[in-house]
Amino acid sequence: MAAVATANGLPVLSSQAYLEGKTVWETRTLVADLCRQFYTLGWVSGTGGSITIKVHDDSIPKSDQLIVMSPSGVQKERMIPEDMYVLSSGGDMLSTPCAKPYPHKSPKCSDCASLFMKITHMEMIKGIQGHGYFDELVVPIIENTAYERELTESLSDAISAYPKATAVLVRNHGIYVWGDSWISAKTQAECYHYLFDAAIKLHQLGIDWKIPSHGLIKNESYQSGSKRKFNVYANSGLAVQASVPSRKFIVLDIEGTTTPISFVTEILFPYARDNVRKHLTSTYDSLETKDDIKLLRAQVLDDLEKGIAGSTPIPPDDTGKEEVIESLVVNVEAMIKADRKITALKQLQGHIWRTGYENNELQGVVFDDVPEALERWHASGIKIYIYSSGSREAQRLIFGNTAHGDLRKYLCGFFDTTVGNKREARSYFEISQSVGVDKTSQILFITDVYQEAVAAKAAGLEVILSIRPGNASLPENHEFKTITSFAEI
Repeated sequence: MAAVATANGLPVLSSQAYLEGKTVWETRTLVADLCRQFYTLGWVSGTGGSITIKVHDDSIPKSDQLIVMSPSGVQKERMIPEDMYVLSSGGDMLSTPCAKPYPHKSPKCSDCASLFMKITHMEMIKGIQGHGYFDELVVPIIENTAYERELTESLSDAISAYPKATAVLVRNHGIYVWGDSWISAKTQAECYHYLFDAAIKLHQLGIDWKIPSHGLIKNESYQSGSKRKFNVYANSGLAVQASVPSRKFIVLDIEGTTTPISFVTEILFPYARDNVRKHLTSTYDSLETKDDIKLLRAQVLDDLEKGIAGSTPIPPDDTGKEEVIESLVVNVEAMIKADRKITALKQLQGHIWRTGYENNELQGVVFDDVPEALERWHASGIKIYIYSSGSREAQRLIFGNTAHGDLRKYLCGFFDTTVGNKREARSYFEISQSVGVDKTSQILFITDVYQEAVAAKAAGLEVILSIRPGNASLPENHEFKTITSFAEI
């Protein structure tokens, strides 16, 4: 049996007993449960954000209680207790989730880890600590950064400037809420969600200031140095009624829908073809490229069995680097020429294009009506996703570096062929399960490909066909609504 030391008369962990005990497991289960519920409520995106809870155990001093943290890059609605990280109170990693079988990526601890803070001397009134019915609620808003760990300084400054605050909003990212227990943090998150949702609905109705006869809501935002302040006054008995469309999600194709086909066929494909040998040679020994080669090997073996034209056997690694690369180049060039919609090719292309964007040799292209539409839909509360045959990384690169700036701030997630073939109804059902809709009809899918439209409709989605310059002709007398610009939606 593990030895247990004591501090102030209470036991302190000195073995695996606490780490593998009932309270830690229950907290792991709770985090997984909350991730699914918060995703369903729309409070967190598919893989973004993190939920962190301190393990409550009266037999362990608070200073020694462990921390359970959800992983990064895992769909919130699919998390299980085994996916969680366990950290010491000082932030040291004690337990990590096991890697899942290929093609799942290795788990990653969220950058939120360095932002975890212990907050004391909080009061609990009307759901929001330190606030009563007639009090003013002040929530600091700070600017987003490239990585969550880089928020530490501005988050600390905001908490110092507003010591009574129990939450901080991060622009185009989300909200950090804390409390003296997971129950109080969850309760406050629900309250903030209600207040912000009410403020947004009233803003959409044109009500931006406190109305003396009702005392509804005051929603004020102003610049103060690098900080902004968001003041909300709410009557808890108020039922705000606003016209909310049944369409809550929009899923967009890229090629021929948000982006000209010519950009893909005349810019991206040739760049990948012309740089595949250079890329494989310079990155051959990296883990990422080894994974790309493994995927290509499996695809080529399958192609050879099916007699796919252009397929060439790839020699084993011990044959030599040059021979392996030569065969890979031949296969990749044949795949690109045939415009194969396969994960092995799309993943490698995404990695090649990333280098092009980083070297300023490539810039993402979208139609001029796209940025305004994305901003408008996002402001109305609609969640926007991308579904393309290109890899998720390639999708992010297109929208992250355009003449209109970084458009990823309007997007909630990306789907590629790992979710399924775009011409199969099952793929769209999988997407609907991932985004968490009550009815598949709440999703609008926009594409230029008739076969994709048919598949999406079969899954119950609303569908619109995109007619853009250079797109293929559509069948006559098809049943779908068409648009030539997102301004029509």
